[in-house]
Amino acid sequence: MASDLNYVQYVIDQIKTDCTLTYKKMFGEYLIYVNNKPIIMICDNTAFVKMLDCVKPLMQNAQTGFPYEGAKEHYIVDIDNSEDLSNLITILEKNTSEPKRKK
Repeated sequence: MASDLNYVQYVIDQIKTDCTLTYKKMFGEYLIYVNNKPIIMICDNTAFVKMLDCVKPLMQNAQTGFPYEGAKEHYIVDIDNSEDLSNLITILEKNTSEPKRKK
């Protein structure tokens, strides 16, 4: 099932940050970028983030799942808790590098 653009916009609206937020549609799903860094994957209208050590304390009670077949396990983000979501985004943005540009 493909994700809904309204859901993506809702996730973006929940993030309270001064960072630049953009998104790209990919194979019917979406990837949200924070300052050009891929941070949130939206699959089947569910927000996923990578299971990085830097967010483990914040996400210790979070559900986990697989965004698509063959993917590694990710944390499922509670997008309705805007404060925690914004803190999560701040931490991930600092610990994620920009994707390498293709030549």
